[in-house]
Amino acid sequence: MQVPLYQAKAEFFRMLGHPVRIRVLELLQNGPVPVRELLNEIEIEPSSLSQQLAVLRRSGIVISIREGSTVNYALAGGDVAELLRAARRILTELLAGQSELLAELRHTDTEIHVPPPTR
Repeated sequence: MQVPLYQAKAEFFRMLGHPVRIRVLELLQNGPVPVRELLNEIEIEPSSLSQQLAVLRRSGIVISIREGSTVNYALAGGDVAELLRAARRILTELLAGQSELLAELRHTDTEIHVPPPTR
C-alpha cells in the first residue's frame, strides 16, 4: 500500500523538525563541510551530532564523503537549500506582520492612554 502524498510530506517535515538538523542543513548550503567544523559551529556532543547526521543521511537529504581520515557532509541536492530559503522568506513575512501588529497595538495603547502594567 502506498503512503498518501500528504502523509509523506508530513513525515518529511517531521524529519526536519529538529534545530540541530536545520542548523546542519544551513551550514551545508555552501558546500561540503567536515564533521569537525560542524561540531565547532553547532557546539553539541559528537554523539548527538552523529545521531542527527544519521537521520539526515537515512532520509537522503545529505550525503557523507570520506576523504582520507576526514568525513565531509554535503546536501544531496539543491532543493533543500531552496526550501531553507523559502522558510526564511516565510518567517520574515510572519515576523514582519507580527511587528506591524505590535506597533499598532502600542499606538492604540497610547491613543487610549492604557497605563503600563505594574509589577
